[in-house]
Amino acid sequence: MARRLQAMIGPSILNSDLSRLYEESQKLLDNGADYLHLDVMDGHFVPNLTLGHPVVKCLRNKIKDVFFETHMMVSNPEQWIAPMADAGVNQYTFHIEPVDNIPELCRKIKEYGMKVGLAIKPGTPVSEVEKYISMSDMVLIMTVEPGFGGQKFMENQMVKVQYLREHYPLLNIEVDGGVGPSTISCCANAGANMIVSGTAVIGAADQAATIKLLRNTVQEAIDKL
Repeated sequence: MARRLQAMIGPSILNSDLSRLYEESQKLLDNGADYLHLDVMDGHFVPNLTLGHPVVKCLRNKIKDVFFETHMMVSNPEQWIAPMADAGVNQYTFHIEPVDNIPELCRKIKEYGMKVGLAIKPGTPVSEVEKYISMSDMVLIMTVEPGFGGQKFMENQMVKVQYLREHYPLLNIEVDGGVGPSTISCCANAGANMIVSGTAVIGAADQAATIKLLRNTVQEAIDKL
């Protein structure tokens, strides 16, 4: 049976109450989230600091069987491969911009039993990530500048998503930044199937309804492909 794309919603916990990380994460999962998107920032690659591998490991000790994706907004992603694998991460998504030897980094991530995600900032051409798609499990197109939540969605990034979907029909393509009910159709119609949504889901009066809306919109677009 041929593999089919799936619509997957992975809320970012960056905008949640981090003092209640487990409770907030479990609530998202109870409300229908498919996976958790964990933003890791080092204060160098982006001007902000967030959680690290000890926090991820604590969360994994409480949440056993859920797909964890770490979005590594760090200057030296190689440094954190082993700690994140030990913490129970399923997919290690790193930005290609600061990395000299991307194939070697992909190989190491796989050696540690994790899937590989390749991320690019808005200013990075899609051609830069296309070179390495065969080594990856997913490509993340940032629709804001990485580093802070709550930014405005950059619709001009959808041309990258469209290009990737046209040329790689079964590739998992993720979008992250400013994605919510008002922008999901744009992402879905461009071809994204993995949706990261922070503020729009975390702050929703009805998280379950919001997640369902996002997923249904994406699945409808996938079914038309």
